[in-house]
Amino acid sequence: MYAVIKTGGKQYKVAPGEKLKVELLPADVGAAVVIDQVLMVGDGDSVRLGQPMLAGATVNATVLAHGRGDKVKIFKMRRRKHYQKHQGHRQGFTELQIDGIVG
Repeated sequence: MYAVIKTGGKQYKVAPGEKLKVELLPADVGAAVVIDQVLMVGDGDSVRLGQPMLAGATVNATVLAHGRGDKVKIFKMRRRKHYQKHQGHRQGFTELQIDGIVG
């Protein structure tokens, strides 16, 4: 069984037992999270699609950790104008363990 969920403006295909890094969620480590924005649920040959969300379908997950991703370096330069700008960014993430799919 698998599902396609939407969280943090992105879509993820998940199955029970998988680990997944998503955009930062406001939940404590070890807390149970219920994701109700389910776009599709598939089980073998049967597939149920939402229009756009499936009513009554949820994905249960547990928060394993919070962290920050790799540094992305931003460098801007205008040639011959003596302009250079350095900037860095590290995006926060939440690591989830998918427990089960309901629906």
